[in-house]
Amino acid sequence: MAAARAVQDALALDRLLLVVANDPWQKSPTRSITPAEDRFALAQALCAEIPGAEASRIEIDRGGPSYTVMTAEALLAEAEAAGQDPPELFVVVGADLVAELGTWERSDDLKRLVTVAVVSRPPLTPGTEPAPAAPPGWRVRRVDGPQVDVSSSAVRAVLQRGGSIEELVPPGVVHCIRRRNLYAVGR
Repeated sequence: MAAARAVQDALALDRLLLVVANDPWQKSPTRSITPAEDRFALAQALCAEIPGAEASRIEIDRGGPSYTVMTAEALLAEAEAAGQDPPELFVVVGADLVAELGTWERSDDLKRLVTVAVVSRPPLTPGTEPAPAAPPGWRVRRVDGPQVDVSSSAVRAVLQRGGSIEELVPPGVVHCIRRRNLYAVGR
């Protein structure tokens, strides 16, 4: 939530879509993935806390593996069909993902279509390496992110240990997790 607000403030966005992947193809072969409909419900709950944010099912409705380049193309086509100028598209990523941009599907096409908004993570501990630079050819905007060390993996781990996440995520998200019985809550 804090990262979304930081991006809204830094980039003066007209629209902020939290796009839910149907099949996050780079993660699904290596670990268990929460079903897309559950992730969409969580995104909706989060958007209720972020003025101007919208949960998007564009990748769920398209089906199959979720490729950011296809989503960017669809959003540009949507604007063209509505007779609008093409919007400037930003893809928001954490600093930890920057080095992987070249592995994304059709990355050469994607880098022509979007600007990558790189949200910083909490300060590095002494002796660690700084966040990597984007691969060559990418347009990048750096956004000073919230200095909050919370990730979805950490939230799931707390829940699986039976801990409380009330101070980590908004109340609507906590309610959604409980209502849908996600991440070993209430089991």
